[in-house]
Amino acid sequence: MKPIKVGLLGLGTVGTGVVRIVEGHQPDLQSQVGSPIVIEKVLVQNKSKERSISIHPDKLTEDAWDIIHNPDIDVIVEVMGGIETTKGYILEALARGKHVVTANKDLMALHGPEIIAAAQENNCDVYYEASVAGGIPIIRTLVEGFSSDRITKIMGIVNGTTNYILTKMSQEGAAYGDVLKEAQELGYAEADPTSDVEGLDAARKMTILATLGFRANVALEDVDVKGISAITREEILYAKRLGYEVKLLGIAERQDDYISVSVQPTMVKASHPIASVNGVFNAVYVYGEAVGETMFYGPGAGELPTATSVVADLVAVVKNLKLGVNGKQETLAYNEKKLKTDEQIASKYFMLLHVADRAGVLARITQAFAEHEVSLESVLQQPNPSIPEAEIIIITHDASKAAANRVLKSLEDMEVVKSIKSVYRVEG
Repeated sequence: MKPIKVGLLGLGTVGTGVVRIVEGHQPDLQSQVGSPIVIEKVLVQNKSKERSISIHPDKLTEDAWDIIHNPDIDVIVEVMGGIETTKGYILEALARGKHVVTANKDLMALHGPEIIAAAQENNCDVYYEASVAGGIPIIRTLVEGFSSDRITKIMGIVNGTTNYILTKMSQEGAAYGDVLKEAQELGYAEADPTSDVEGLDAARKMTILATLGFRANVALEDVDVKGISAITREEILYAKRLGYEVKLLGIAERQDDYISVSVQPTMVKASHPIASVNGVFNAVYVYGEAVGETMFYGPGAGELPTATSVVADLVAVVKNLKLGVNGKQETLAYNEKKLKTDEQIASKYFMLLHVADRAGVLARITQAFAEHEVSLESVLQQPNPSIPEAEIIIITHDASKAAANRVLKSLEDMEVVKSIKSVYRVEG
């Protein structure tokens, strides 16, 4: 049996996991694809560096072109990260007829349509299951499992770092800055955590999921993004008191062919399954017109969970190779992209206001909601010993984003409203 030869770009955490699985699961892999799968060449930054796995020095290279230009290599597995340089490597590999498996969410979120078009032009496969939610097979599920259904909503915790921070703040009452520092010490957060805590990482993943789920080319700039860096433990305490957990959710919705995609801190009803997803775990909730509600849960990162998704894609490529159907994937983004306006985006809202503590204030505030046709689900007014003002907590019924913004503008203009402390979307 002729072996399938793989070129591996990157030997960091995920690359190491790929080598472990390919070499350790060889009998299982051969039984599935009918041929040995061999790691032929590996791109590293430093060939002399000590590693946690044993790999023959002759297989290592510091030049990516040694792999991409190697005519014996059938499949490129890219786990090195980066965008522009990596994009160049992948496009050249596809031009040379090599199939590609990548875990690169940034690359696929920004240049996915171009890369997929290049793959189809060269009759090659491109798979990228590991780019979203680590070990959860959500991309294959959206493409294949929901192929007969019409997805109306995708809602997920797709960033483990922020979920870890919010879990610690909720369960231990810790402050944001303290938990972030701890997450950095544990390796969950980068030295510069901006991509995670400001929602950009999650936004790139939601770009990919929305494109696949709605079959339209959603771009990163189409995602409305807000991170968690301004969240206080007091806000999380209020949420818990009202029966909610605060989660950084990616939310993609479709109604009447119009779509919206956002990443934002959201108050989730404690009874909703996604509210109980804690620590660094990820979960993706998918609503289909036919199947109803489904949830996919698992580790969102890590050496072996992510490498498992990479190798599953590798198996899919080799199976296609055996069947002679590489590059025959359907064009996934066949729908015209129609974005919702703020008048079309609807949700419940939580608002925390500091107001003058005197008679008639609550009536004036509720009147502002009535004037803009935003109905109220619950209102709680209470004194706060630590401030001279009173606090008013409001949860609305479903309201358009535009109407909610008009209410907020009215509240800002009221002299009795001292500050609008918090505004969150409410789910579940």
